Amino acid sequence: MKKLLLLVICFSVFHSKLDAQSTPVTVDVCVYGGSSAGVMAAYTAKKMGKSVILIEPGRHLGGLTSGGLGYTDIGNKFAISGIARDYYRRIGKHYGKFEQWIFEPHVAENLFKEYIKRADVTVLYNHRLASAKKQGDRIQSITIEPSTGGGGNRVINAKMFLDCTYEGDLMAKAGVSYTVGREDNKTYNETYNGVQLLDKHQFADGVDPYKVPGKPESGLLWGISPAQLQPMGSGNKQVQTYNFRICLTSDQANMIPITKPEGYDSTRYELLLRAIDKNPKLAFNTILKPDWMPNHKTDINNNGPFSTDMIGMNYEYPEGSYARRAEIQKQHELYNKGLLYFIGHDPRMRKDIQAEMLKLGYPKDEYTDTGNWSTQMYVREARRMVGEYVMTQANCQGREVVPDGVGMAAYTMDSHNCQRIVIEKNGVKMVKNEGDVQVGGFPPYPIAYRCLIPKAAECKNLLVPVCLSASHIAYGSIRMEPVFMVLAQSSAIAASMAIDGNTSVQAIDVKKLQQLLKANPLADGSTPEILVDNDDAAHVTHTGEWKRDNKGAYGLSYFSTTADGAVKSMRFTPEVTKAGTYQVYLYFPKVAGASANTHITVSDGKQPKAVTIREADIRVEGQTAGEWVSLGAYSLSPGQKNYVEVSTQGADGVIVADAVLFVPNK
Repeated sequence: MKKLLLLVICFSVFHSKLDAQSTPVTVDVCVYGGSSAGVMAAYTAKKMGKSVILIEPGRHLGGLTSGGLGYTDIGNKFAISGIARDYYRRIGKHYGKFEQWIFEPHVAENLFKEYIKRADVTVLYNHRLASAKKQGDRIQSITIEPSTGGGGNRVINAKMFLDCTYEGDLMAKAGVSYTVGREDNKTYNETYNGVQLLDKHQFADGVDPYKVPGKPESGLLWGISPAQLQPMGSGNKQVQTYNFRICLTSDQANMIPITKPEGYDSTRYELLLRAIDKNPKLAFNTILKPDWMPNHKTDINNNGPFSTDMIGMNYEYPEGSYARRAEIQKQHELYNKGLLYFIGHDPRMRKDIQAEMLKLGYPKDEYTDTGNWSTQMYVREARRMVGEYVMTQANCQGREVVPDGVGMAAYTMDSHNCQRIVIEKNGVKMVKNEGDVQVGGFPPYPIAYRCLIPKAAECKNLLVPVCLSASHIAYGSIRMEPVFMVLAQSSAIAASMAIDGNTSVQAIDVKKLQQLLKANPLADGSTPEILVDNDDAAHVTHTGEWKRDNKGAYGLSYFSTTADGAVKSMRFTPEVTKAGTYQVYLYFPKVAGASANTHITVSDGKQPKAVTIREADIRVEGQTAGEWVSLGAYSLSPGQKNYVEVSTQGADGVIVADAVLFVPNK
């Protein structure tokens, strides 16, 4: 009898687990993809009072931000707002700073996990999209399957869905229009789309493409396409190349040696030797670009004519099956590992380059469950939605400004190469890379809400903050991790508004969305910080002559001047609406000939305080062009004459007045 009872109990437990797994899950918001955007979307939706599930095909959170891209591509920190900015502030706190944009992979992932924990978000790992069920113009549910063997399919019902993957799989399953590759310049009246044969990351003239130099009959070296160069600006289905952002270390105590990977073939890297031979200026740092992160670690990116980008080998990835994508990712991993080994061990490699490579190895404390190698390939671009609005080069360059901005971008229009081909120049056959574009020089610009939503006839309850609606070259500017986080927050709030209003994502009040983003930037009801920028004429006054510049500015510009006898000043006056203690920061762009000291006066409306900042103490990090410097904590109240004043008193060089930030103590 006892055995029978035990059998019944065991069967009941098993059956209940099966039911729990097979019973559909119903939530307000379903976020597909645990990228940096996915985490921010799920966190925001939960903070908005919605029930949320976050589905991640792998077993890690954060996408590229935790997958090796720790040397953050920003463009202009002014563009990054809300919870995304809070993320980099929390990274800064980890490293003992106010704000930091350079960090180790495991630190990044641990912080994403903290957001999930603080909002109590349900995360389902190791599940990927199998199908989407629509009724009319709305997704009713999605079916997900285990990414690895074991378990059954799950059904997720939701009122709103967010596709936060780099591939746009949910968008595609939902029947939403998308494109892959490069548009012809004529499509959107652009100049940097389509085929582009430019000089950046390019081979010097004369690098022979054939296995036996000068003998076409010997065949092309590995990685060179036999395709003919098409007319400049013409479109095709080619996508810009992928690689891995590689985390290595120079700390011998934390190092695993770089060894020969499976299937290693040194002939794959023959072109690198020829590139070095033709251009002796190529060196270790110009081949691999090892940007340094804390604790002696690197974020290595592609650089030069032949590097970590596996050019032309990713065309099938955007629309490929899961199995085909896994093959392509493995090929990229082995190519990258093989390149590192080749540089460090091939006897033909120039010795100075080889010596630098041998100083580095895989870090023991990163990617500890995946052989110390990232699982997140750098998918720079895959599918791109064709939605209610398409962002183009005109938006990047400010020739067209959208009124429904819910985020900003500021990075260069950046496309990596798309193919490696043979061209003829002055009667000589040579190898060239095609597709690289890097055109900047423009200030931050708004990103339209309409580019995050499908056309209304296609789907009314889906938002797409990563594979958003943009031309190839505009996407090259927008596609930065902090920007994806910002757009994910905006998308999650929009989804919540659509639920509350029982309407579609196309019909929400965008002006109200913009107001919510400004009034409640952290989605937690906390007092917003106050930014007074030099371009805010209503809150900035000055004495003396100052000139405007924009290189390295926070926002659109900064003012600068030099001492010439008379004392000049620039006063920033915040509009304080809530009394409290505020930490005050002044932004210092990196400028040539800066004064050794900058004299500042901070007033809490009662008593002015003199503060001196030494130029030697300002440490501008990484790709950012300036740094916030603390002026101290002050008790500020509405109606008081609070201000920060920068002056030329005692200056011996250039004095800069850019932006002042008042951060309320929590």
